[in-house]
Amino acid sequence: MHRKTALVLTKHIEVANKLKRIFADMDVEAFYSTANIQTLTESSSSIEYNVVVLDIARNDVGALNKIEGLLFEEDSTTLLLILNPEDLGTFRLPIRITSDFVCEDARDTEYQARLHHLLWPGEEASSADFIRMGDLTINLATYQIKINGEPLDLTYLEYALLAFLITHPGRTYSRDNLLKRVWGFDYYGGSRTVDVHVRRVRAKLGPDYSQYLETVRGVGYLWNM
Repeated sequence: MHRKTALVLTKHIEVANKLKRIFADMDVEAFYSTANIQTLTESSSSIEYNVVVLDIARNDVGALNKIEGLLFEEDSTTLLLILNPEDLGTFRLPIRITSDFVCEDARDTEYQARLHHLLWPGEEASSADFIRMGDLTINLATYQIKINGEPLDLTYLEYALLAFLITHPGRTYSRDNLLKRVWGFDYYGGSRTVDVHVRRVRAKLGPDYSQYLETVRGVGYLWNM
């Protein structure tokens, strides 16, 4: 996938925060502003956006025709509309531009799926590729782990070890078992290499999350969150 840009037009802080959380898991640089036609016009002149996200639930639905016209001139810009569920009975998508909609009370995974469809058609990532625990997110498709939207600088084996434990929470694995499951059956090094990698992973996780990677004395390690 290639990095994309988004313009979010909303007057509601909860919607903006929701989208910031969603975009933190995607390769998207997002810009936020209050929703009005003039903002869209002025912003479009300096930055080429791949998608405009319009919170139509709290704006004049009649403005949609004007926005459609502006984006039609941009040609490559797509549109995601955030709707009030009560408006579904009368709502119609624009026909001149590539667009989609999502109800404002939808889950993050649905927002993410619809945005992927607009930004990377044919390359959509499955919601099953993402695991979220608090501010920690794992993208199983891209081998990335982020905290508060910031990627951790992990080696592949550090990533593989942490991802394995997180995806098998509450279960203790011995060092030998981890060597087989993460390093592979052909690994001939000592089991203490697991301890070294655990220490490195804990250091990179920081104090807020390293506490969840627990040591079980005489047994091994587990992720307990």
